[in-house]
Amino acid sequence: MPRPAATPRPAPTSRPAPTPPPPFPPLLPDGSGLVAEIEAYLASLPAPARTPGPYVCPYGSTPSPWHAGHPAPRATLLDRALRRPARPVPVTAADHLRLASRYIGAHGWLQGAMWDAAGRVCLLGAQAAVLAYGYGTPATVRTARVQLMEVLHATGRPARSPDEYNDRPTTREGDVHQLLDRAAARAARLGL
Repeated sequence: MPRPAATPRPAPTSRPAPTPPPPFPPLLPDGSGLVAEIEAYLASLPAPARTPGPYVCPYGSTPSPWHAGHPAPRATLLDRALRRPARPVPVTAADHLRLASRYIGAHGWLQGAMWDAAGRVCLLGAQAAVLAYGYGTPATVRTARVQLMEVLHATGRPARSPDEYNDRPTTREGDVHQLLDRAAARAARLGL
């Protein structure tokens, strides 16, 4: 079998040597035009989408009552007919302690008395006020005071009562709030 004739290959052509790129123009602050080019590029981009932030009222926030989140005690028709106070709103010992802390925060704190003419209260005064406003029962207050004593002894601050701790010269309002918060957390953990 005869072989097919080979097709002649084209002779290799010599490629011209690549020309080097033109040198970059010197970057001078006054004549480069780079800044104008960047500004034109940035102006051609679409505007970024605004992410809405939380609304902040320019006039401040609305004060919320110390018992916010808990319904107000409401007298039933029978309560009004018999002229008796409304039934207390059932709260846990943990809720009672949180409400006492919020009551102190709203009305002020004092030492040496249960309350004063300005409305400030001590720890016991706050618990009495929460109970008087119809949140919880005397049993709830007793359970809450036991939790306060447990936290005082567990944190190395032995006292005969939470009231004695409140009236110590070294106790500050922040200490009372911290005590109430820890006792509320303990009561919530125990389901009280």
